[in-house]
Amino acid sequence: MTTASPRYDGLRLEQYDGAQADDVAELRLAIDQRIDALLAGSGPSDQLTKAMRASALSAGKRMRPLLLMLVARDLGCTSRALVDVACAVELVHAASLILDDLPCMDDASLRRGKPAIHVQFGEDVAILASVALLSRAFGVLSQAQDIQPATRARLVATLAQTVGEQGLVRGQFEDLHGGARSPEAIATTNELKTGLLLGVAVDMAAIICHADEQVAQQLRAFALAAGQAFQIKDDFLDGKDSAVTGKDSGKDAGKATLINTLGRDEAKRRLAACLLEADRCLGAAVGANGRTRHFVSQLFAKEGKARRFAPELAKAREARPSVQLAELRLG
Repeated sequence: MTTASPRYDGLRLEQYDGAQADDVAELRLAIDQRIDALLAGSGPSDQLTKAMRASALSAGKRMRPLLLMLVARDLGCTSRALVDVACAVELVHAASLILDDLPCMDDASLRRGKPAIHVQFGEDVAILASVALLSRAFGVLSQAQDIQPATRARLVATLAQTVGEQGLVRGQFEDLHGGARSPEAIATTNELKTGLLLGVAVDMAAIICHADEQVAQQLRAFALAAGQAFQIKDDFLDGKDSAVTGKDSGKDAGKATLINTLGRDEAKRRLAACLLEADRCLGAAVGANGRTRHFVSQLFAKEGKARRFAPELAKAREARPSVQLAELRLG
């Protein structure tokens, strides 16, 4: 049986205004505290547990669990189960990053500014830690309290579909074995690798909130557009110094990315279009003043002077001055 974080008494979200940066930080702290408790392990000498914790508790934005919780808040849900459902999504994300970095996959030595899990603990421990994180995620979700059994079954099924052979696994396979591909095929791979976990976060929020199908469709469309935008942004950042990005640079040099296929200018235009579409769909789902919109805009914001990508985006911003998602700095 799972227990809620004592600091937040089950995380009563009505006490917090997710539009404020300090309150988002509070939600992130609740997520980190809960993951810390869920991965307590059997002791400091347990290498498997140490690897699981190193991945799940490493410095990251916690974008997916925060997105789930803020969408649910915008839709009027304050269930005590939200923090556990959000943590289950983050554990799946952590497991996927371990696998992505393996020598037989993307062969990355850095993740979030630190040695990748397979570098720290060895490939065998890394693979086992990923499997254990996946198992823990489904265990947490299946035992989440304050959720009707039918709703809990839908959540488990939704997360399972996201991980499986038509989800994250398929996206990684296509990324490794796709070869030369069309822009449309690249976009599909981007959806599977990046958009799916964003999509499952908002899908699960909609399920918990018993949102109608129109809202659920708008949320899925938002996740699809936002996932494409995040992947294109990462492709632009791939060539930057690893000290800035916290990741190995140049890993996409031989891959079929939209930048490599279409060129930087067209990739920027596609990025701008994705950002505007994401904002439109999210506004339609949670309202013009939704807390989630503010949070997503901050994910794309960078310290220092912001930069517009293309004249088309500048025109769009003039026509829609409320759009803040486009404040992404590509350097």
